[in-house]
Amino acid sequence: AGTLQGLTAYTFFEEAYKVKKGDKILVHTVAGGLGLLMAQLGRARGAIVIGTTSTPEKAELAKQNGAAHVILYKDQDTVARVLEITNGEGVEGVFDGVGKDTFDDNFKLIKRKGTIVSVGNASGPVAPFSPLRLVEKNVVLLRPTMTNYTYTPEEAYHYGKKVFELIGDGTLKINIFKEYPFTTEGVRQAQSDLVEGKTTGKLIVKVTND
Repeated sequence: AGTLQGLTAYTFFEEAYKVKKGDKILVHTVAGGLGLLMAQLGRARGAIVIGTTSTPEKAELAKQNGAAHVILYKDQDTVARVLEITNGEGVEGVFDGVGKDTFDDNFKLIKRKGTIVSVGNASGPVAPFSPLRLVEKNVVLLRPTMTNYTYTPEEAYHYGKKVFELIGDGTLKINIFKEYPFTTEGVRQAQSDLVEGKTTGKLIVKVTND
């Protein structure tokens, strides 16, 4: 259950923006499957993880998994809170799986010479924009995919070994939200729970009981 997102979290923290001890990073939708792994990995590296999520229950789960601060984006101003937490400096790295709805604000809360990593586009794709937008703070912007970090057999072996070591020693824990049956109704319910924002961690569609 953790291979794809475990590899994504680890490779993005290594190559998209190398998260280091003392870094302040923002992880949007921190209570999702990938977000929780990023919170765990960030804590293990000594970074200060700030996350966004929708409910107090999800915020508590994120804190249990390594987030030092969690912003309830429906009730709080994300930009203002991030700048408050960072004493006005902003964060070194942003990992954004939301896309269109959060993209503009990322430029307001990123630190000078910071890195914005576009992880996904749950709210829709980001509209085209001028590269001149990066000039104000010398911002680095990436839209990577894990498969291009594990493209060669050597890369796949290296990162796969690292991730399974972290799972094995307990640094990374895979949070399973729910198992769904491999039926039309089961898959429909899984999709509905995702779209309605009810889920945290991983969802599993169980194909067989063997």
